[in-house]
Amino acid sequence: MSIQLFPDATEEQRMMAGAASKIMEAQCPLPAVRERAEQQSGPDTSELWRALGGVGCFGLLASEEQGGGSLSGNGLADAAIIAAERGARLQPGPYAGSLVAAGTLSRAGTTPLHAGVLQALLSGDAMVAWAPSGLFGGPGVTVRDTGDGVVLSGIVQGVQDAGDCDWILLSTGAGHFLLPRPADGLTLEKADGLDITRGFFTLGLNDVRVPAHAMLARGPEGPALAGWQVAVAAVLSAAESVGAMDANFALALEYSKTRIAFGRPIGSFQGLKHELARTSLALEMAKAVVAGAAQALGGGAADGLAMASIARAFVSENAVELTHTCFQVFGGIGFTWEHDQHLYMRRLASEAYLFGAPSWHRRRIWELSKQAEVASA
Repeated sequence: MSIQLFPDATEEQRMMAGAASKIMEAQCPLPAVRERAEQQSGPDTSELWRALGGVGCFGLLASEEQGGGSLSGNGLADAAIIAAERGARLQPGPYAGSLVAAGTLSRAGTTPLHAGVLQALLSGDAMVAWAPSGLFGGPGVTVRDTGDGVVLSGIVQGVQDAGDCDWILLSTGAGHFLLPRPADGLTLEKADGLDITRGFFTLGLNDVRVPAHAMLARGPEGPALAGWQVAVAAVLSAAESVGAMDANFALALEYSKTRIAFGRPIGSFQGLKHELARTSLALEMAKAVVAGAAQALGGGAADGLAMASIARAFVSENAVELTHTCFQVFGGIGFTWEHDQHLYMRRLASEAYLFGAPSWHRRRIWELSKQAEVASA
């Protein structure tokens, strides 16, 4: 366990994080991530997914009766620890989206199809991408009832790693829909993205028919489930950002101790020492706010949704500032393609807007505070 997200992590959490980290290092180390990014090749992500599923990484938000279960009683806190380790190693694959899908199927799945996909997801035999439509603003997918199901039309942009997935969980304000990747009228188009360690796709829906047994939580419970999904994605993506921040800062700190200028390590110069100290403080604050959000939301606290948005907004801004500081520490070498710095910079800049921009989350915090005032009046 290289990222100390929770200083008081239990022995079980440390063991699981250690096992997951060893799998990542063996299946998809940073050189393999770079190869995948540069040549669109490298290790088979499905093998990595099955290995992580084998140690329980995808069942942390599912109930024990369905084959899941947490280590500490707070599955989101456990998942955040794994997410941080993934972020430190710039791992591919939709981990946050997969946990959202697993939690959604566990909470709202009612058919044999839902149960079968959930079991395949928990074991790592299937990958599920989460496609939120209209939840973060902008036009959403059109949903038309047919009596025995619905017909979906529209596009969803920025669906993470959908090209490797077997299923897509589409979440809209009108409900949640489980779509097989090879479906009539469904298209996936690879999109150019700043983060080259991941794949982003535009999902096209041209009169895609969804039968009733593939729908989840239509009706009054749909929006509440969507709010929970957004919060979980915010916490887990923030945790991945914290892991990448920690690894990037460690690289810069080590470089400041070994790079010699004017006969001294550059880290000994007062101006740089102050920057490194300030950046270290911001990193520890980011860890604390993510840990607090995971504990609150995973523990069912009344302010859990707000804490999730607080964490995502705070981490998004500080992650970008941190990676720019590290970029300056590296100086000229940081401009080179061969150095890993640009991979971390790309990941953190992209992750900052992956599940809602900081401004969107601040607006959500305000809305939740108003709702709390009304409820307490």
